Amino acid sequence: MSLPTVKPLSTLPPELKAALQERTERSLRDIVGANITTHYGVSVPSLSLLRQVTAGKDVKEDPTVIVDFRQAVPLTDYGCYSPFIANFFRHPCKQSELENLLAPGLPIYIAKSSSTTGNKSNLFPKYPRRLSTTPSSFAERLHLSSSGKAVHIYCLAYRELLEVMGEDGEVIKKILVCIGSCGGVRNTENWPVETDSTRMGTIMPGHVSPWATGFITHHRSFLLIHAMFALFDPTVERFLMTFLTFFADLIRYVQEDWDLLITSVRDGTIPNIGHIEHVRTYLQANFRANPQRAEELRNIGPPLNCPGWAQRVWPNLKTVLCICSGMFATLIPKARSVLGPNVLIQNIGYGCTECSIGRMLNIDDTETFVLETTDVVEFLDTSEALVHDNILQAWDLQPGKCYQPVATTEDGLWRYLIDDIIQVTGFDPRNGSPVFKFYGRKNLAIRFPFTQITEAHLVSVIRSLDTEDIAKIQEFTAVVDLRELPQTVGFFLEIIGDIGPGATAARQKAFEALVGTNEDHQRAFGAGQIRLPTIRIVKPGTFAEYRLWRGESMDAGVGQIKVPIVMLNEEQQEWITERVIVEL
Repeated sequence: MSLPTVKPLSTLPPELKAALQERTERSLRDIVGANITTHYGVSVPSLSLLRQVTAGKDVKEDPTVIVDFRQAVPLTDYGCYSPFIANFFRHPCKQSELENLLAPGLPIYIAKSSSTTGNKSNLFPKYPRRLSTTPSSFAERLHLSSSGKAVHIYCLAYRELLEVMGEDGEVIKKILVCIGSCGGVRNTENWPVETDSTRMGTIMPGHVSPWATGFITHHRSFLLIHAMFALFDPTVERFLMTFLTFFADLIRYVQEDWDLLITSVRDGTIPNIGHIEHVRTYLQANFRANPQRAEELRNIGPPLNCPGWAQRVWPNLKTVLCICSGMFATLIPKARSVLGPNVLIQNIGYGCTECSIGRMLNIDDTETFVLETTDVVEFLDTSEALVHDNILQAWDLQPGKCYQPVATTEDGLWRYLIDDIIQVTGFDPRNGSPVFKFYGRKNLAIRFPFTQITEAHLVSVIRSLDTEDIAKIQEFTAVVDLRELPQTVGFFLEIIGDIGPGATAARQKAFEALVGTNEDHQRAFGAGQIRLPTIRIVKPGTFAEYRLWRGESMDAGVGQIKVPIVMLNEEQQEWITERVIVEL
């Protein structure tokens, strides 16, 4: 039975405002009460005023602590925490130096950010959730009951294992350093590193591939092995993964290696591909010959043979669950052509390495979120100065305006400025929480002297070009094009099929779409400050190849390899320029 569609309210009624305020302030008192006594809380100068004004108060119960917090706690950034986080990487790792560092106790894992732009990753310790027993939206979706199977495409490998030593010199805890999705899945499923060896050859209930598949760290091999086990099992009902790009790449690799995969299913042999020797034994022990299934697949043919291919291969397939909003939304038409009309493409929710922020308002809407978190999120109006005095609360937000989230978390962040921009569209009629859309990454914008082009603006341009007349766009990225003066924004596109008859007008259409987002572009063009956007088409498979290249060159976690919506790194720009086949 389908759920009724939730429609946001344009204004927040008094009773919902009061309820939202009470929930938020309760959480804030709990977080402040727990974290003010940590090493960070008692020592950093930025919290000295808060320590003074709350001295002698019952921080978790005294309502005046809310006012104290808002007046005394400044904005923070990663530099405020990096000296403390560095303690985890000093050897030996001593319990006395690490316990209660940012939050009570020791972290479960340390999450590594994606470094999409080429910068060094940030690291964020993740502690046990103490203040809520309600499962996260991610955990709920991971554990949806189903009579069929799910293809879980998550990396389980870690980058480093920290061994924390007690006073007697014995190891009292092991802490993984890994990508956020790895730590999140392991924590949700209660898969501690100490018992990894007991699970390697096991296919977990509801899964299709052995646990060891998650330890393949080569992008192509990782997806091919997942595809092989998925093709073997006709009862698959769900695909779960981090980004929709995983599904697009998996389908491409299946298309390219169709005969190899069918042979493996027929003979029950693991294919001779690289980067899997460390897990081959576990894979082979869980794979057997199935000539009948191989014949079924051969009769269906590879993915691009027919529309709705996936539902012929997996008749019970219902859902693909992944991050699919913002720049990833350009892949939805491609995924839809493979999945057919009846498979739901569902977003996991909205969050970042620092914290989880929201869940989907309606399961069939991949772009609209509602604030839901065990942490506390405040906001800064992006049209105002990013200073402490301009921080707003969730009930102060106005639909139509853009805001930058500010997070105070159970994991020990204090008014941490998240590098995202969201646009509020209303309030949830059930509990008053703000409803919003993701607008873009603040650090992934193209900045010109006269204006800046955000992720949302770039996506608007791509949507205007994504037509049968110009080209069906699968993926894109953008750069500042300085090959000629004046400078402009340059697009690299990977398209499906051929360029359309209207492609000669594509640059003008892209410019008109930019003007539609901000009239300053028209004035700048008239003043000779900018020229028409440039559009270069890259060879098919370039973006999948990019993810493979970045994974190898950066030694990045399989689950966090993304193509940046704006390429600022010169090496990345040179790499993609070499793969251009035509410029419009």
